Amino acid sequence: MAKYLGPVCKLCRREGEKLFLKGERCFTSKCAFEKRSFAPGMHGKSGSRSRSATGRESDFARQLRAKQKARRVYGTMERQFRRYYEFASKRRGLTGVNLLQLLETRLDNVIFRLGFASSRAQARLLSTHGHFTVN
Repeated sequence: MAKYLGPVCKLCRREGEKLFLKGERCFTSKCAFEKRSFAPGMHGKSGSRSRSATGRESDFARQLRAKQKARRVYGTMERQFRRYYEFASKRRGLTGVNLLQLLETRLDNVIFRLGFASSRAQARLLSTHGHFTVN
């Protein structure tokens, strides 16, 4: 199971909101989003040049940001997220709701929701190290 090993505070800044990827640190004033609430990179402060002349995002841009946000919150890579989407689309009902149900029932997310870990990354570490077993 792969995971993102780069700077996670950049991910919050790219999405434009706190994703609480660092656990307790995100609730303090040390959070990178509190210090620099603009997007990372060379063009972060000046704003996005990819927007249209009216200043609005396209439908594709909004959908992509929503997908990337979900991927980053749950800590999945693109290929794994696509497989979850395929499973969700094959089930009955709304695909978006099914996808969120699949992501919420992952063991690392359940550990995080129960409060045994301060972040999903820490919960993932606890589950892969065998601290929790499923009957």
